Amino acid sequence: MAPHRRHRGVRPGTEQCPLCPSTPFRLTEVPESDYEVVVFENRFASLGTRCEVVSYSPSHTESFGTLTSRRARLVVNVLADRTDALAAMPGVEQVFCFEDRGAEIGVTLDHPHGQIYAYPFIPGRSQLMLDTARRYAETTGRPLLGDLVRTERERGELLVAAGQHWTAFVPPAARWPFEILLVPHRQVPDLRSLTDPELDEFCAMYQNVLHRLDRIFGIAMPYVSAWHQAPVRALREYGYLHLQLISIRSGAERLKYLGGSELAMGAFVNEVLPAEAASMLRHAGPGHQRTTDHGSSASRSPTQPS
Repeated sequence: MAPHRRHRGVRPGTEQCPLCPSTPFRLTEVPESDYEVVVFENRFASLGTRCEVVSYSPSHTESFGTLTSRRARLVVNVLADRTDALAAMPGVEQVFCFEDRGAEIGVTLDHPHGQIYAYPFIPGRSQLMLDTARRYAETTGRPLLGDLVRTERERGELLVAAGQHWTAFVPPAARWPFEILLVPHRQVPDLRSLTDPELDEFCAMYQNVLHRLDRIFGIAMPYVSAWHQAPVRALREYGYLHLQLISIRSGAERLKYLGGSELAMGAFVNEVLPAEAASMLRHAGPGHQRTTDHGSSASRSPTQPS
């Protein structure tokens, strides 16, 4: 229960944005005139344990997809560092990194940012995923997500992008109009377990997918981007790090709203077939990715996803 959240500001303009750098005439949540990436505790926290805000850029009009490759990698490094720090706190059972983008999703701040929750419990959906992964591993001796990645790479129908270390695909039972999983080929529990090559390729592939998503209807797509990491302790061996990207937009002027079947019974009805969504994403094209930041050079991933 968090009744205090009713009093937080809703989508203030640039002149009132709390995530923009401070100026001599206005102090914000960031007491600096410029920054690269900043993390601070959320003043309108949803939980009794720690909730943090991660601001990706001092620019109010950026998005993760338009960040330079260097800054995108820095953001992911920060998420890994904060995962490590929060997981060490007493009482924390799972660390959840996520981003909401777009007024249609219900964001209260337009400035590019994400959040991190340090749950004092394992949320219900994570528990269900872990229980399913455990049953599958006990039956087959293999990780469920690993088998799903291999299947989709072989079939290709639901594939969005494929690299040396990561695969992006639409899940075969997608619940949302556009839902993409970005899964590493190696089973790791969390962000802090990834290698430098895996991190480099992820950033390039993720921005690639975000560009494709925005090009489907020629508008900035609202989305929820969620990192599923293994719990800190319980069932950790069955956790398989992956990113889930969801958009509720099913058409240029059409959004997916949850109806009675979804809200009351959890039985989803999807208007967009998974294979159709994957095909639209493949044919959207990756768009343009910035590779420099303030004039400095930055390397791109050695593997350019298709």
